Amino acid sequence: MSDEPQQQGWNPRDATVVGPPAALEKRSFKRPRRRTGWRRAIPTWRMVLGTSVMAALLLLGGFVAGYKLVDIPPANALATAQSNVYLYEDGTQIARDGEVNRENISLAQVPLPVQRAVLAAENRDFYSARAVDPKAMVRAAWNTLTGKGKQSGSTITQQYVKNYYLGQEQTIRRKWKEFFIAIKLGREESKNDILEGYLNTSYFGRNAYGIQAAAHAYYGEDVQDIDTAQGAYLASLLNAPSAYDTTTHPENRAAALGRWKYTLDGMVKKKWLSPAERAAMKFPAPQTARPPTALSGQRGYIVQAVEEYLTSNEIIDENTLATGGYRITTTLERDKQDALTEAVDDQVMSKLDGARKADRNVRVGGASIDPATSKVVAMYGGVDYTKQYVNNATRRDYQVGSTFKPFVFTAAVEYEASTQDDLAITPDTLYDGTNRRSVQGWSGNPYAPENEDHYSYGPITVRDATDNSVNSVYAQMAMDVGPSRVRQTAIDLGIPASTPDLNSSPSIALGPATASVLDMTEAYATLANHGRHGTYTIVEKLTKNGVDVRLPEEDREQAVSREAADTTTAVLQSVVEGGTGIAARSAGRPAAGKTGTAEEDKAAWFAGYTPELATVIAVMGQDPVTGVQKPLYGALGLPRINGGGAPAKIWGQFTDAALEGSEIEEFDLEVQEGAEDEESWEEWSDEWSNESSDESESEPSDESDESESSESSESSDETSEETPSETPGEDEEETHGRSTDRRTADDGETDGGTDTDGGKTDDDETYGETRDGATDTDGDTSDEGDR
Repeated sequence: MSDEPQQQGWNPRDATVVGPPAALEKRSFKRPRRRTGWRRAIPTWRMVLGTSVMAALLLLGGFVAGYKLVDIPPANALATAQSNVYLYEDGTQIARDGEVNRENISLAQVPLPVQRAVLAAENRDFYSARAVDPKAMVRAAWNTLTGKGKQSGSTITQQYVKNYYLGQEQTIRRKWKEFFIAIKLGREESKNDILEGYLNTSYFGRNAYGIQAAAHAYYGEDVQDIDTAQGAYLASLLNAPSAYDTTTHPENRAAALGRWKYTLDGMVKKKWLSPAERAAMKFPAPQTARPPTALSGQRGYIVQAVEEYLTSNEIIDENTLATGGYRITTTLERDKQDALTEAVDDQVMSKLDGARKADRNVRVGGASIDPATSKVVAMYGGVDYTKQYVNNATRRDYQVGSTFKPFVFTAAVEYEASTQDDLAITPDTLYDGTNRRSVQGWSGNPYAPENEDHYSYGPITVRDATDNSVNSVYAQMAMDVGPSRVRQTAIDLGIPASTPDLNSSPSIALGPATASVLDMTEAYATLANHGRHGTYTIVEKLTKNGVDVRLPEEDREQAVSREAADTTTAVLQSVVEGGTGIAARSAGRPAAGKTGTAEEDKAAWFAGYTPELATVIAVMGQDPVTGVQKPLYGALGLPRINGGGAPAKIWGQFTDAALEGSEIEEFDLEVQEGAEDEESWEEWSDEWSNESSDESESEPSDESDESESSESSESSDETSEETPSETPGEDEEETHGRSTDRRTADDGETDGGTDTDGGKTDDDETYGETRDGATDTDGDTSDEGDR
């Protein structure tokens, strides 16, 4: 036997064999097979496990570090928030707000149903859930990233931390702090203490911080006196105060009602409210807002409009703005703002009589934009913000009427549309102006719109149909162009796509849409600027603590062709020179415009522009107690108010004052072939001056003897309402507007003879039709049809 030691673990069969078999040797030194091709891209289970463990350790370490490093800070300075300062474009102050309205109360003072309403709206599992909800936070982040809207995913504890300890800024750093402070707070404070703090620090709108201030702001009562339905409404406001305030935004009532129902249904699901109690509840309409007296007059309307602009354009959110400290320079020009207020006072407010029931319903809204810059230079929201809280310049709940008709013609030129007879639509194209003529080519329910006063015009050009606001012509034109094209043109010009009743049907031409005064001003400014559209702006500069806050960049584009816009302007000049908008001639410079009347005469509009300024005025009817829209019959002592009356007069006076001292500028138009205006403004102005001179010479002389003077005085008193004055008035609307040689009433009689309604003949040179024997000094007499 060999003296060499044997290899352990192996006994040879053959003593002559010195080493291990080759096969065994090969197996002992085999290397693992290398991963090739696509398999190399797939991590092994060891890599996955190692990465997961490492990530878990990092997260755990980060959590521990965050919990240790982030302390609960002292309360923020919201309780002593700074004021926001609003300035005219020249730096003079308009208003100052931001005085925090808050009264802290204990949780015991808040009725249990009201507490539960808040939980149903914001955090139904508050008492059983943890202070933070990571799943909800991830879900909210995902919804935000995927375009489903910004969501916080925050519990009541997190919201309280944000309100009381941190701030409203949307940053990762703030969210990180909020997360850990909420966890610590949840461990150190009771749920009741957190809920109490949340109810005292949350913003409810109307400058109300805390539920006690909110109860007074919306219902005029202490919180312990409000019922479950009212508490559910207050709880609904926490999600978006301005969106659910039905007094400030009547058009948002449906959304507010939906949120209120959501809150009550949540209470039923949690068995805090029985189905029977839920079914018996009615929506508790809040009281009219009572803003601070510091915002009286036009100041409050301006502040409200600026806040809406900043928040709707996502420049700053509502809660952050409410913390105060911002210096906001607006685009408003003080002299123009004063001129607009004075014009409204002169033409409407000074003529209201408390003894007339209809006068209490009168509301006025106005806005003016520089077409070249899209800056709002003046705005009129109402008689006084502390008396009429709703801004009449920005509300979207009154029909615009025939002020929409120019958009139909603009679309016709833009799309090179033609009539049913395949004739190109131009200012001189003939249409059938028969009253109640059925729209041809429309496949929906038969539609035969009524002309004002039921007049049938017979064959009439587009220009004359615009002068006289003939409904049957424009409804057919909308069909010829295509209602969807008309709708898109209006949107391109500046009307929001979300405008109520902006529907693609022939009736769109008559203006059932409820765009705001400011919306319409933006659209008319686009026409004035030769079809180039710019979204309006009312903020020139925004700073906080001396640091500029970024504003949206100016975005201007050619919305419609210059030819389409300019041809529309040429047609609208005719409306002012000799149509329903003749009272606007008092501006004393070239102008284009259109009158409009809402259904049942609940609003009267005049929308117009010069080359330098676009302005829209609306007179509206609304019951001051119920908020219900009311017809304007009898207001200002007149049978009716139409767009050619008070609105056009306000427009004329304001435009004259706003542009005083500036050089008179004519329109520089590039119009559709054959659409040129044959008469220049100078020629028209001379004619008007001569007419005014002739009228003045025909008045009685003060130097007559006493008998003649007496007779003349009596005669003058009797006829003063019917005699055109030096300043164009409502009566002249009829004098210059209608093509009387072809207009026929439905009974077949022409205007050359005695009108069956009692109006005087053309030979008398008085054209105010009458109803019940009364001459309508506004020039329009019927509540039927639209002008």
